[in-house]
Amino acid sequence: MAIEVRIPTILRTYTDGAKAVEGSGETLAELFADLDSRHTGIRERIVDGAAGGELRRFVNVYLNDEDVRFLDGISTKLADGDNVTILPAVAGGMR
Repeated sequence: MAIEVRIPTILRTYTDGAKAVEGSGETLAELFADLDSRHTGIRERIVDGAAGGELRRFVNVYLNDEDVRFLDGISTKLADGDNVTILPAVAGGMR
């Protein structure tokens, strides 16, 4: 099962500069474990182990343009050909 994962600039040091990588897994948790097996350290930047394996607060993950926090979070099921986008949250603005 091939799933394309789009990597934000801040995490590309883990993927040797690649903007997108392929991974596999039946859930996001499995996908992130698979990515970490080839891109050591990337999982801990996305998943907070101290929070029971939930997504880090300031990282947004989209499955085919849908925020996974409104699906099943890290337990969201994946299918062949899905696209996963990882985006750091942006905060701030004018006062």
